[in-house]
Amino acid sequence: MRTGSEPTTARSPLRLRLWLSVWGLAWAVFGLTAFILVGRPGWAVACGVLLVLVLADLAVVVHRIRQGSRHQPDRTVPPYEPHGGGRRRYGH
Repeated sequence: MRTGSEPTTARSPLRLRLWLSVWGLAWAVFGLTAFILVGRPGWAVACGVLLVLVLADLAVVVHRIRQGSRHQPDRTVPPYEPHGGGRRRYGH
């Protein structure tokens, strides 16, 4: 729920998260390849697990970016009024 107290310059961090995932993907693939070539199976497994996590995060980020701006309000969307129903605070 938007209350109107959000910063007016706030932006979605999805693009930054996308590029950080791509950076992590590159390093995980590099690490996996390098550790396989030098015969370090434990470190190769660790890089493989990291690679799977990065791919999962990348899939989530791409999915959310493709959902579009309707799920990420911009400056043209006015703030919603706070919900007035339910229990009131402090007995008023």
